[in-house]
Amino acid sequence: MSPATEGAPPLLQVRDLEVAFRVRGGEVLASRGVSLEVRAGETLGLVGESGSGKSVLCRAVLRLLPQPAAQVRVGQVLFDGADLLALPERRMRQVRGTDIAMVFQNPMTSLSPVWPIGDQLTEGLRVHRGLSRAAAREQGIALMRATGIPEPERRYDDHPWQWSGGMLQRAVIAMAMACKPRLLLADEPTTALDVTIQEQILALLADLQEASGMAMVLVSHDIGVVAETCDRIAVMYAGTVVETGPAAAVLGNPRHPYTLGLLRSSPGVDRAGRRLDPIPGQPPDLADPAPGCPFAERCALASAQCRENPVRLEDRAPGHASACLFPERMS
Repeated sequence: MSPATEGAPPLLQVRDLEVAFRVRGGEVLASRGVSLEVRAGETLGLVGESGSGKSVLCRAVLRLLPQPAAQVRVGQVLFDGADLLALPERRMRQVRGTDIAMVFQNPMTSLSPVWPIGDQLTEGLRVHRGLSRAAAREQGIALMRATGIPEPERRYDDHPWQWSGGMLQRAVIAMAMACKPRLLLADEPTTALDVTIQEQILALLADLQEASGMAMVLVSHDIGVVAETCDRIAVMYAGTVVETGPAAAVLGNPRHPYTLGLLRSSPGVDRAGRRLDPIPGQPPDLADPAPGCPFAERCALASAQCRENPVRLEDRAPGHASACLFPERMS
């Protein structure tokens, strides 16, 4: 993120978002009071274990949660000042793909196996921009070339089953970038790819972001990926944000025991020869959340007060917030 964008108003603001899923015998609170911000041109990393609410948050921003099973109870999702949750569906369809685009986790399931890749890639150009098939094809070939797909003229009419996972991920990214979005939600875009292809995809996203100036939310459970690519980090646990701040501050001086646990359980160059320390226990049951800190039962530093009292994000340093009653115990 350039210094010019640091003082700019947020492009995306999520305020106290609560999402519930109806299940047999009750409901599950998948998002509980989530608040975060993303500015133009910056990359925000969303990290946390599987089931922490990262993908639910991204889908809630675009109103892609399954209905009627999922309900947004309270909160706001402000994009450039407008509350996306209050927009008519017709206007929301214009936002999707043009202002905000999303790269989903698995490219194999993001594309129809029976429809040519080029036609799928350019659907947004035809629907949102009104391009003819010939004009859309021309732009689609240019997008394929820009995302590193070889021989795009020949491969435009290929079907997904003819491509590798890495190539399909490039096609999905090209599709997301077709209408030049201002915000890209990248939901674990390197999942199931080998390390070399992961590096290529991350470099591609960085290049596209630099060229377009768009903001990006990068969802990952890989601390190393987030450390290399993100300006700021939001750590999610049990459907809520437990720590957020500049990447260097969160990773170099974590102020929540869960963040510290993620770092200690992740391999890295600085941990060569050292034993990894897994986080003990299991995430809490979101169908029956405890009144206190959701991480209390797995935290070696927790006290009775942690288990009984609600905890909210509070600033621990400029721009660095944590939802921990006793962050000083980590020093």
